[in-house]
Amino acid sequence: MWDLSGSFVFSENDVGKNRALASLQNLQELNNAVVISTLTTTLTKQKLSDFQAVVFTDISLEKSLEYNDYCHNHQPPISFIKTEVRGLFGTVFCDFGPKFTVFDVDGEEPHTGIIASISNDNPALVSCVDDERLEFEDGDLVVFSEIQGMKELNDGKPRKIKSVRPYSFTLEEDTTNFGTYVKGGIVTQVKQPKVLNFKPLRAALKDPGDFLLSDFSKFDRPPLLHIAFQALDRFICEFGRFPIARSEEDAQKFISIAGNINECLGEGGVEDINPKLLTHFAFGARAVLNPMAAMFGGIVGQEVVKACSGKFHPLFQFFYFDSVESLPVEPLDPIDFKPLNSRYDAQISVFGSKLQKNLEDAKVFIVGSGALGCEFLKNLALMGVSCGSQGKLTITDDDVIEKSNLSRQFLFRDWNIGQAKSTVAASAAVSINPQLKIEALQNRVGPETECVFNDDFWENLTVVINALDNVNARLYVDQRCLYFQKPLLESGTLGAKCNTQMVIPHLTENYGASRDPTEKQAPMCTVHSFPHNIDHCLTWARSEFEGLLEKTPTEVNAYLSNPSEYATAMRNAADAQAKDNLERILQCLEQEKCETFQDCVTWARLRFEDYFVNRVKQLTFTFPEDATTSTGAPFWSAPKRFPRPLQFSTTDPSHLQFIMAASILRAETFGIPVPDWVKNTKMLAKAVEKVIVPDFQPKEGVKIETDEKATSLSTGSVDDAAVINELLFKLERCRNNLPSGFRMKPILFEKDDDTNYHMDLIAGLANMRARNYSIPEVDKLKAKFIAGRIIPAIATSTAMATGLVCLELYKVLDGAHKVEDYRNTFANLALPLFSMAEPVPPKVMKHRDMSWTVWDRWILRGNPTVRELIQWLKDKGLNAYSISYGSCLLFNNMFPRHKERLDKKVVDVAREIAKEDLPPYRSHLDVVVACEDDEDNDINIPQISVYYR
Repeated sequence: MWDLSGSFVFSENDVGKNRALASLQNLQELNNAVVISTLTTTLTKQKLSDFQAVVFTDISLEKSLEYNDYCHNHQPPISFIKTEVRGLFGTVFCDFGPKFTVFDVDGEEPHTGIIASISNDNPALVSCVDDERLEFEDGDLVVFSEIQGMKELNDGKPRKIKSVRPYSFTLEEDTTNFGTYVKGGIVTQVKQPKVLNFKPLRAALKDPGDFLLSDFSKFDRPPLLHIAFQALDRFICEFGRFPIARSEEDAQKFISIAGNINECLGEGGVEDINPKLLTHFAFGARAVLNPMAAMFGGIVGQEVVKACSGKFHPLFQFFYFDSVESLPVEPLDPIDFKPLNSRYDAQISVFGSKLQKNLEDAKVFIVGSGALGCEFLKNLALMGVSCGSQGKLTITDDDVIEKSNLSRQFLFRDWNIGQAKSTVAASAAVSINPQLKIEALQNRVGPETECVFNDDFWENLTVVINALDNVNARLYVDQRCLYFQKPLLESGTLGAKCNTQMVIPHLTENYGASRDPTEKQAPMCTVHSFPHNIDHCLTWARSEFEGLLEKTPTEVNAYLSNPSEYATAMRNAADAQAKDNLERILQCLEQEKCETFQDCVTWARLRFEDYFVNRVKQLTFTFPEDATTSTGAPFWSAPKRFPRPLQFSTTDPSHLQFIMAASILRAETFGIPVPDWVKNTKMLAKAVEKVIVPDFQPKEGVKIETDEKATSLSTGSVDDAAVINELLFKLERCRNNLPSGFRMKPILFEKDDDTNYHMDLIAGLANMRARNYSIPEVDKLKAKFIAGRIIPAIATSTAMATGLVCLELYKVLDGAHKVEDYRNTFANLALPLFSMAEPVPPKVMKHRDMSWTVWDRWILRGNPTVRELIQWLKDKGLNAYSISYGSCLLFNNMFPRHKERLDKKVVDVAREIAKEDLPPYRSHLDVVVACEDDEDNDINIPQISVYYR
């Protein structure tokens, strides 16, 4: 029964069965492509030679040494990982052999910079454009390319750099006799392999080297835990069992063994063996807790991938962790820890049955049912959260399951694709623990669903857990938790990185109190005319895809559905955007109207010519290669790259691939059947060769936006109204020639369907444009990640993040922990790096004998008038001069007419000014009051909730 607290692959029906055999079916369902086998006989050393990596759990130290010696000395070495989770304490040991090569230390893309100048010096100074800060480090190796003038550096030879600054570095090379730098050039970091010399376990036990720290407030903890885990092994060898939970006698025996080991270490031992900590270790030693298993499963899973791939830096070599702060604060009666012969006995042996009841009766809201949401559901089901008669878990997600989700959202299977995420995840969680009380919803959480997630809903919650993938939704949930004073457990992942943040009422700052800097957006002129990296090309490609295939057909349909109403709207707008809309509709229905598939091929071929030939010719005509700015500086200086037009050829596979994808999608928008011959290269080439491509003549006086601050490429004019009328007249004539009921089909971008040609077109658009500007091209997968704005997610960091959050959940539901007991975490499994710290307390504001934080909300009941609200604040020494409700000003003492509102109820003034009915599920309204003290200093007071019923 104790296994059920830590493992999701077992059910109560499996009690008494062999663990390996009982887990086989559930593991196999996760991925049918992985061959899983079991071994239930005694493991021999020779059997290990079948494997590249081995992971040991629940194994004696004596056996570990025997197996590790064999793995370490085997040719080639077998990567050996040993891990244990004992109560709230855990350890990992890695030995990947005497010489293990790491090919990619951190998994990050090689950093690049755009060169602005290189000096003829020894050593040479290289300056880069201030477009983006350099992310190089002293000692990095770099290669140069595309340099004009100092061509000696274009030889592809890696060179070492030093004295790295935000936009420059020194090159360890004498360039005195090199050619003089003229312009251009890219500098790219060269990733170097790293060879690690692992010690075998036998040697590492005596000389562990540096421990990987996770919490700097516990810098002295790892050496003590190094002893504690050895002491536990000796205890089990001596007594044939684990220490009994809460047995003081066994704890003393354990402490004595640890003391003896410490003494034998001499100067290598610890000064204080900390009997209190070792007592906790002994008390919980037999229990495997689910949050610890999830966390260490994530860490070890990533180490296995490192061992097999050479990607990311392995853990070198010992890691120790504890979460002893998760224990209940108040002392408990020993009887509270007595086993109940339930699936939660392991957890009860550590935390007691009182906290277990708190877990079971908790009312939890999980927002999101993706990678994090699935892991959280599994964890909470195993912990018994919301599994009691009073408990309830609500999970919501408006998304459906896609194939790409299956690599990390492990509650879903192939046959669930297309179904609602929350419903499937809830059903899977109930199969893990049938006692779980869960409700699955498909609502997005936001202002528009406050009728679903109303005041009663929020007020009845015990805790909220975010499992979201975007900042705006997180901020909204944060504001709701702040308003209703509910704990919010926040986490996120990005590839091998993860972070957790605890938002605890009155103890910590809220999520929105500290914000990451906004991601830098490329200026519009860069994306449209002066790209210098593939991201710019893909941003442009995604924009063109949506404009051609989604927005234009949508505008066409809007016009055809109600021409007179649409025309009125365009005339009323009379701006550049209205003109652009009408021009696009007219172009689509007149010059570029498609009736046959050959028309679609013609359209695609002419688009190629427009995008990658004519526009480039116009740009270089307007700004020739030798053009200068108003200050006399070269116009085409870094980061701008001078473009070259492409020469279309039916023998270039990428050109034909672009034509195929573009023509197929164009046909889809017009409802034209796609013939099979389009996928035959020769037949498609013949169709393309039929297209007559007019010669291009560049125009004088074409305006090309070069202002980096410009937010729109459209320019308005006084003639817009006249042009709009002319366009509407032409459109009306064009509409009369269309078949009755004609409509187009807008195409919504869908990145995950490899058969729909969406990514083929976007990758084609981006790579042809990259070819114009001599930018390295990317494959379809890389294009999908950038254009699809995919946040990379992997199962390992997700498991770790949720495990860490659930360790904090114990503290939240105990209810007596101080801010210093909580932990926020940032981790990067690629490095690996673990950084834990106490949350930041909220900022405290004071006035007279009162103090408050962002968590406080003042409440005024009895349906008061405006005068009564002002007087209520006056009694606190606060002079209210302005009262607002949302965006409406209810009262300001500067306006004489507002005095008429003083004796009206606040709620009636709000109804009158806001001109909206207050929802029936709400019994109060929130007002923001601006106040001064008696010295006319502004005082920021909390939001005030005025109850009117």
